[in-house]
Amino acid sequence: MLRRSPVVTVLAYALLVADPAPLRAQAGALDGEWSVYGGDAGHTRYAPLDQVNASNATDLEIVWRWNARNFGYNPYIRSATTPLMVNGTLYATAGIRRAVVAIDPGTGETLWTWSMDEGERLRSAPRANPGRGVGYWDNGGGTGRIFVITPGYHLVALDAETGRPEAAFGDGGIVDLMRGHRVRDGIDLVGTIGASSPPTVVGDVVVVGSAQHVGSQPPSRSNTPGDVRGFDAETGALLWTFKTIPESGEAGAETWQDGSAAYTGNAGVWAAMSFDPETGFVYLPTEAATGDFYGGHRPGDNLFSSSLVCLDSRTGEPVWHFQTVHHDIWDFDNPTAPILADIEIAGESRKIVAQITKQGFVFVFDRISGEPIWPIEEREVPQSTVPGEWTSPTQPFPTRPAPFDRSGFTEDDLLDFTPEIRARAVAVASRFRMGPLYTPPSLEVEEDGTEGTLMLPHSTGGGNWEAGALDPETGFLYIGSQTNPYVLSLIEGGDRSDMRYIQGRKNAQIAPGVPLVKPPWGRITAIDLSTGEHAWMVPNGDTPPHIARRLEVDPSTLPRTGKISRAGTLVTKTLLFAGEGMSGDPVYRAYDKATGDIVARIDLPNAEAGLAMTYMHRGRQYIVVSVGGGGEPAELVALALPRDGSQP
Repeated sequence: MLRRSPVVTVLAYALLVADPAPLRAQAGALDGEWSVYGGDAGHTRYAPLDQVNASNATDLEIVWRWNARNFGYNPYIRSATTPLMVNGTLYATAGIRRAVVAIDPGTGETLWTWSMDEGERLRSAPRANPGRGVGYWDNGGGTGRIFVITPGYHLVALDAETGRPEAAFGDGGIVDLMRGHRVRDGIDLVGTIGASSPPTVVGDVVVVGSAQHVGSQPPSRSNTPGDVRGFDAETGALLWTFKTIPESGEAGAETWQDGSAAYTGNAGVWAAMSFDPETGFVYLPTEAATGDFYGGHRPGDNLFSSSLVCLDSRTGEPVWHFQTVHHDIWDFDNPTAPILADIEIAGESRKIVAQITKQGFVFVFDRISGEPIWPIEEREVPQSTVPGEWTSPTQPFPTRPAPFDRSGFTEDDLLDFTPEIRARAVAVASRFRMGPLYTPPSLEVEEDGTEGTLMLPHSTGGGNWEAGALDPETGFLYIGSQTNPYVLSLIEGGDRSDMRYIQGRKNAQIAPGVPLVKPPWGRITAIDLSTGEHAWMVPNGDTPPHIARRLEVDPSTLPRTGKISRAGTLVTKTLLFAGEGMSGDPVYRAYDKATGDIVARIDLPNAEAGLAMTYMHRGRQYIVVSVGGGGEPAELVALALPRDGSQP
């Protein structure tokens, strides 16, 4: 019988005794820099800076713009890069080749660039995009290295001062990540594996995940497994491999029935990772296995897919794990780096790790032992009627915090601005099945006449890679999310795939660009992690003008709906900052952290595309965010207060 437990399975546990580390997972970005993708090792996206505050945030202005127009043959891709700020230099990625650029933090001047011609590996790469950024390593001797994973899946080490490849690392500064990676019979790694997120540097170990093509309509049930590997930061030598899909006889193999672990792929880590410098533990948010919406070829719970896995970064050995979705057939993979913090809960200081999910959950654990901070219940869920599918009888539900977005779908969720609009919404929804969270996908042509299953949240969230930001001083977690339903319909694979079923193409809208459900359609939620209670929620964005026009209603009768988009959040000592995300308007807002009240609105040249960061340079606080879209090249935009005469 398969294990059914609401608690963490501890595979191995040893609290590592380490020398005091200069980094603290929960402290935020220190010394006015931003040396890790998420601000600090714990991905808090917090900086204790206060030059920009509620009294002057309205004065923020654009002080420089860095344009990616000349980087690659396709410069018009929206860039999700978040720069690092280390030792007085910004480091970012740009263009389809994922060039690494060094930028003056005060002027936006380009200091050096590096890129690699990967030929066919670039042309066929599943993640041919600018990426989300780079990693940084200091060997302790004053020599810094920038690490980047290219679209063609090479790990590259560059001298931070010059941009030249480090000759002592790998082969002339390059490690071919396809070399030594597990392969399946008949699968060519070229064109099937790559990465978007930066590598994670834990001490002297570079931890690397992977990303593959979107798995909604995979050509085959067989695919490349998403192994996670650790490399020596000095030499590039492979140190360890963690198999997210275990082989026969390994822990977790019993959760793959009918020999499915031998051919199933994915289950990798495409999102960013976080780590605890004090223990050396690294936290992996894993994705679903092949395919996203039909799992009949992989019966069983499928460890370690859709899980939070804690590894010892020095050995690659698992410390503990928790599977957030058993046998995922909703594409509810874990999309963002877990957040680490030290929080006082019930009068006791707890070392926590919080995993934000697409389905609107925040799973909170003790980051050392893996024990849940608040109970997690295994609850019965609806079962699939799709031929050949295997579904788990239960799924884990955290009892705290409550979901930060709506989940499950009923008629009570339908848009109801007027009785006529509600009637239209009911008519559209009646074509589909609906039910609570984890209602399984259904066929596009069912015997009962339905055309699929209405799913809420969307397979893109809820929350997604934009994640959240945590204030370690207050314990408040801020999350941007969207409320947008999705139709999960299945069609036969036919000549497109050897899978029995793949995703169909049904959709459900009351009008073009108008969601079927009540607003807010985009939101920002504040959660007090010391209690697990929600503090506030506000819509993210004003009501789009087309809503009233397409619904033929008076705009003055509509509430503030927010945009169908996910905000990236940044928190400082004084304020919360957020844009409207890639589908929103080109604006950036400062919020009161305690109430959610808007303090300031700053116009941007384009929509927010990446996660913002902040730093101090020569006595001036800067906020830098990547923007793009609308046919314009990606840009980095720097905001700062006007000079007061004391600044150089």
